[in-house]
Amino acid sequence: MNVLIFNGSIDNRPYATSNRLATYLEEQLKEKNFSPEIFSLAEGQIPFFAQHEAGETPAAVTAMCESFRKADLHIWMTPLYHGGMTGAMKNCLDWLELTSKHQRPYLTGKVVALLSWADGTQAMQGINAMDAVAKALRAWVLPYSLPILKDNLYDPQTRGFTAFYQSKLDIMVQLLCAAKSHVAAGIKE
Repeated sequence: MNVLIFNGSIDNRPYATSNRLATYLEEQLKEKNFSPEIFSLAEGQIPFFAQHEAGETPAAVTAMCESFRKADLHIWMTPLYHGGMTGAMKNCLDWLELTSKHQRPYLTGKVVALLSWADGTQAMQGINAMDAVAKALRAWVLPYSLPILKDNLYDPQTRGFTAFYQSKLDIMVQLLCAAKSHVAAGIKE
């Protein structure tokens, strides 16, 4: 089953929190025999959203829309930026408007897990912002989300994730994988 890991950060450094989280989630999904794909905004080259006439859609946008629609399950992740998801992430999601005329528009029936991180304790605001957009795009939001206090994410001795957050990430993956039966039962295209 296809899983899209939507990395909503534009930080493309390999040791950036966004890339470390995406890689960890990808490894966990592969261990469970899923087919994960990471869509990274830092590499996606998605232009500012603009309604185009037929045939004028940028190739990067067409590929992005196809990646989002072919995935049965999604994980969306963003750092908290001024009380919400990154602007680049919202811009990317706005391009899904191009799917509005499809038989099953937007992300109808897709299952989306949400996680956000912040230096302070407000990461839930990023999740709330993504939740509103996911529901507007007709997706099913996993009832388990993960707000991360970045100061507590890393173990100072090992520099890996703390056992606390690693277990929470693993729970998210387990619950998302369990959602595959609902997708297979008919809420997918």
